[in-house]
Amino acid sequence: MTAPVSSPDLAVAKRTAWTLIVGGMAAVFDSTIVSIALHTLASELTTSVDVIQWVITAYLLALGVAVPTVAWAQRRIGGKRLWMLALTIFLIGSVLCSLAWNAQSLIAFRVVQGIGAGIMLPLMATLVVQAAGGQQLGNLMATVSLPIALGPILGPVIGGIILNFLTWHWLFLVNVPFCIAGLALAWRFLPDEAPSQTASLDVIGLGLLSPAIVGLLYGLGNSNKPGGFGRTDAVVPLVIGIVLLAIFIAWSRMRGKSALIDISLFRHWPLSSAFLLLFFTGIAIYGAMLLLPLYFQDIRDADVLRAGLLLIPQGLGTFFSRTIAGKISDQIGARWVAVVGFVIIGLGTIPFAMATGTTPVWVLLIFLFVRGFGLGAVTIPVMAVAFQDLAGGEVPEASILTRLASQIGGSFGAAVFAAILTGAIASGSNGVDAFQHAFWWATSLTAIAAVLALALPGGARHVQPGLAPKNT
Repeated sequence: MTAPVSSPDLAVAKRTAWTLIVGGMAAVFDSTIVSIALHTLASELTTSVDVIQWVITAYLLALGVAVPTVAWAQRRIGGKRLWMLALTIFLIGSVLCSLAWNAQSLIAFRVVQGIGAGIMLPLMATLVVQAAGGQQLGNLMATVSLPIALGPILGPVIGGIILNFLTWHWLFLVNVPFCIAGLALAWRFLPDEAPSQTASLDVIGLGLLSPAIVGLLYGLGNSNKPGGFGRTDAVVPLVIGIVLLAIFIAWSRMRGKSALIDISLFRHWPLSSAFLLLFFTGIAIYGAMLLLPLYFQDIRDADVLRAGLLLIPQGLGTFFSRTIAGKISDQIGARWVAVVGFVIIGLGTIPFAMATGTTPVWVLLIFLFVRGFGLGAVTIPVMAVAFQDLAGGEVPEASILTRLASQIGGSFGAAVFAAILTGAIASGSNGVDAFQHAFWWATSLTAIAAVLALALPGGARHVQPGLAPKNT
């Protein structure tokens, strides 16, 4: 057992976490704000919804390409410099988006935003864990995930206000104050990290993994459309992505620690169990979140903005459970916190599996809060446990792996539940029955996730000391 990290490290970690939150708010809010504005953007830029959908697709694909480079880039230029560079890229992308003159230019500028966000999101966890030396991971993850909790609550509201009272350009200009404040705070408070001039980029690994991620995300995104997994533009990218991923794994095994991502890290059971559970969580939980706004729109006749507002109780539940889950997981470990969280999510989902078009909305809102409470209880300990028993130099790659597990798992989950819903409708079920069928699937998968969570480590342990990035 290593010596505990001194309390000043915790103070630095907390200051680091709050500094990162300010800049991170821009990236997280941006996705939730833009998602409700697609029809407005299509109208204002005189294009179809199919074309303007690429405003989201291009952003997600660029994010997926950028994520695998973060560990190398941090070793090369240092965490503080990389964070400020990513935030600057996101700021430039936001300003360019606000100046877009047609759909094509907006899509191109969203790629710039996606690159910045793809660096920022895994780097947030890395910098906090490294600053703390592994102390109080649950509590710190609860803090640094604040933007993720607030995004679903405030994003649709901010987007609705902007679209009602301002022009669409402000959907992107609203990011500017967060970025500027985040840069100022980062320059002042983030700890400096000496870069490694010997760090080399695994170009072949990057050339395999980045297009593999793009293929998987693009194929999964297209499988949400009519035809599902039978669509050519779904199955072909998925097959290419899977093949490239398999080649990347074989290549990385040969390269060892000099690979783009050292896959030998999967020998650490806390990381491998968290990776698998984060992927499955994306399928069982976040995929099911696709159903909720559709239920309110298709069955309860809510418009997009009202559907977003109706989901606020779920975000509030997540917000309130984060700190509790973080503290308890620091004391007793992640296993039972996650198990209980999944049970709570299941209990919050069952009423939707039984809901009709006349079920009182206030009842559903109560159970949305319950469901959100379970979401926070699950995500915080699972995110934290991934970094147990790792040396500080291994943390950046662990952050990348957990981010990829969440992102690909969520995309796969959305595709699965879209297929379940459309399949039920195609078989002759009416709208209410189809949604009930899909929500029962969500409940069943959540129960399976609760069982799988028993495989998580049960004790509270820490990251090993040695916070300098590894050299390759």
